[in-house]
Amino acid sequence: MTTMHMLETTEAYIAYDVHGPLPTADRRPPLFMIGQPMDASGFGALASHFADRTVVRYDPRGLGRSTREDGRIDHSPTVQANDVHAVIEALGAGPVEMFASSGGAVTALALVAAHPGDVLVLVAHEPPLIPVLPDAAAAERARAGFRDAYEAGGSGAGMAAFIAMTSWHGEFTDEYFAQPPPDPALFGMPTEDDGSRDDPLLSERSWPISSYRPDVEALAAAPTRVVIAVGEESLDTFTGRTAVATAELLGQEATVFPSHHGGFLGGEHGYAGQPEAFARKLRDVLDDN
Repeated sequence: MTTMHMLETTEAYIAYDVHGPLPTADRRPPLFMIGQPMDASGFGALASHFADRTVVRYDPRGLGRSTREDGRIDHSPTVQANDVHAVIEALGAGPVEMFASSGGAVTALALVAAHPGDVLVLVAHEPPLIPVLPDAAAAERARAGFRDAYEAGGSGAGMAAFIAMTSWHGEFTDEYFAQPPPDPALFGMPTEDDGSRDDPLLSERSWPISSYRPDVEALAAAPTRVVIAVGEESLDTFTGRTAVATAELLGQEATVFPSHHGGFLGGEHGYAGQPEAFARKLRDVLDDN
């Protein structure tokens, strides 16, 4: 049983789906899955492995089915955290367990800091937090590089540069910046300019996400069990390094999950991971009390 809901929050309408009954059949808290810029559709494969749980998925404001009326185009983790808080309140099922990936993991960290009673367990998978890196200034320069490629040549050029940045191993050195711009055709992408300049991933719109600095004191004071997760194939790449550094900042070691940054994705998204193995690991971590 799946029901779709639309919740009015501060200058936004937030779409979310509930898969399963509320109150939950097994009295376990709902399992909330969030991403950014990924919307609810990206968690289909993972949710299918939790058919015994009530799963909630949502679209961040301005993405997917969710709309915004705040006059802004940026994606702020603190604003999105308040939206997620509103959804959790609307569920009326008490605190949730949460799996959050990429920018959604950043939103989730902001949520726990601001609303510590909302989440019992947070598994934050590869939050792309530039400020936690030792080479943060170079990482900002690399981020600006794929933005510039996008502005100059459209989505194909921008995505090729984004892939080059996120697949680079280790710190961003002079060797990285000396590389010629990657050819979109090598990644099977169009070389012509498609005219788009509003992609939330490739433009500056999500920079507040990757520039967010976690509130370590608030996270430590929260009752939430926070687990920072990293893909075994991502360990030395950008989001793997940010995950490891975030875990260290919180006084823990990153928990290794199968596959890569999109390890929970099915083949329908063109970046298939190992969703079955990923789900098994997530279930083990959630159940580890």
